[in-house]
Amino acid sequence: MDKVSTIEGRAIPLGLKNIDTDVIIPAHWLKTITREGLGKGAFETIRAVPGNPFDVEDFAAAPILIAGDNFGCGSSREHAAWAMLDMGLRAVIAPSFSDIFSGNAFKNGILAVALPQDQVDRLLAVAQTDPIAIDLEAQTVTTPFQDRFTFEIDAFRKRCLIEGLDEVGLTLARDTAISDFETRVAGQKPWLVPRT
Repeated sequence: MDKVSTIEGRAIPLGLKNIDTDVIIPAHWLKTITREGLGKGAFETIRAVPGNPFDVEDFAAAPILIAGDNFGCGSSREHAAWAMLDMGLRAVIAPSFSDIFSGNAFKNGILAVALPQDQVDRLLAVAQTDPIAIDLEAQTVTTPFQDRFTFEIDAFRKRCLIEGLDEVGLTLARDTAISDFETRVAGQKPWLVPRT
């Protein structure tokens, strides 16, 4: 997983409430055996509407999405996070997130920033013309207009995102402790050690 410290750039001002995982990545895209290419199907139904924010050239390669309340509701499909990553999104700002989406986003290195609706509204307005910056270490979202909004994040999730540690990375970080334990158990209970 890539490390996350600051995310800066244009933000796609979607603003819609109750965007579920089927809107993020429709079910017919789930037949793949790889994560690559899912970005092509991300937000397919929204992108099919002329004038949608995903088609605005200014938002091409935007690393941030600004959405409405209850983002990521619906099914538990991790493909939603994979599709968003594949299209280049590294953060979502919304008033609230579904718990399952929030967990999947975190496990895949996407920062989910929950802010009050009035602050999200301000960011939606700024995003129309200017970039936004998210500083995970300081837990702030800022704009070129001196807006500074603070957000909460679980300390464990923050550390994992900053250090780029997914579940495999967390396990590998404990490699020495695991090896020491295995050596100790082998000495105390040799019948548990497989014979080679």
